[in-house]
Amino acid sequence: MSEEHILVQFSDADICNGENKVLFDLNMQVREGDFVYIIGKVGSGKTSIIRTVIAENPLAGGTASVCGYDLGGIRERDIPYLRRKIGIVFQNFELLMDRSVEDNLEFVLQATGWKDPLMRRERIREVLGEVGLSSKAHKKPAELSGGEQQRVAIARALLNRPELIVADEPTGNLDNETAEGIMQLLTGINRERGTAVIMVTHNTALCQRFPGRIFHCEGEKCVEA
Repeated sequence: MSEEHILVQFSDADICNGENKVLFDLNMQVREGDFVYIIGKVGSGKTSIIRTVIAENPLAGGTASVCGYDLGGIRERDIPYLRRKIGIVFQNFELLMDRSVEDNLEFVLQATGWKDPLMRRERIREVLGEVGLSSKAHKKPAELSGGEQQRVAIARALLNRPELIVADEPTGNLDNETAEGIMQLLTGINRERGTAVIMVTHNTALCQRFPGRIFHCEGEKCVEA
């Protein structure tokens, strides 16, 4: 596989959380089609890696690139363009509760430069179909179950056809059966589209049920198991 298919590259990278370095000498390469878990105890640096990937946390040392952007030298004005190449899924859904599902997705498309209302409507229809929520477009998040809200969040992450999805404990607030459905959805997207996924989780049973590469954070290090 050629160099352009490497989406994430950390080389001897130091990862920070605020002012503090939490991980040292991270070496990680994620290619198109990879499904990567980052596991470890609370406070071990898992989420800090995700925040570095999306340029929310600055790179604290070493070198790193994501989707063609050098994280060591990325300009503030380029960060929104980097994030358009990444679909982000949060544990707590992060939906706008006063807007319908359709309006949540419309907001993102308008913010990321989709000018044509017909194209926006068609894209919303497509992604809701992909996550099994075609009939829920006019519902507000509070009218949906937790699993349905997370499916909306995944639909939102898919809107701009990302090269990479990063998911921070996407099943953390869900019961086992609902979590299983979310994992089937994410692994299906990964398998069918070749979209790379980096998923932070503390649920090692999921890693066994849905195999992928595993990086383990412990003792200020994060290494592939």
